[in-house]
Amino acid sequence: MKIRDIMTPEPRTCTLEMALAAAAGLMWDTDCGILPVVEQGALVGVVTDRDICIALATRNARAATMKVGEVAGRTVWTCGPDEDLHAALAVMERHRVRRLPVVDAGGALVGVISINDLLLAAGPSAPVRNDEVVDTLKGICAHHLPAPKVAAA
Repeated sequence: MKIRDIMTPEPRTCTLEMALAAAAGLMWDTDCGILPVVEQGALVGVVTDRDICIALATRNARAATMKVGEVAGRTVWTCGPDEDLHAALAVMERHRVRRLPVVDAGGALVGVISINDLLLAAGPSAPVRNDEVVDTLKGICAHHLPAPKVAAA
């Protein structure tokens, strides 16, 4: 099965200049946890519900005045619509992400695939087995704690 068969097509997007409040509103209205960030038609980053929450919890700023560009991740892992679902599983696990923008050969955003999409497509007689999705989730969710700081003597 190909990514295009289960991805969410035509996802809502935001810009670097959009206020976090507006981005969060889009997420709420479309029941999603990620917005691809697009500038002049090009994918330049992603912002997640977690990015927004952590930014607002750790900075003394209002969601209406803080911009997506202040918190969006600029390193974006993607996949193509004609790739096999297993390619998405591998990228998600390797980079510990739950959602991937889907871009065509020209780099245009055509969809988003999430772990939810993969779970809904999994099953005993499906192209993706339940255990493959569970193993990917385990890899994504594994704790990777930073090394403890050692106090100077």
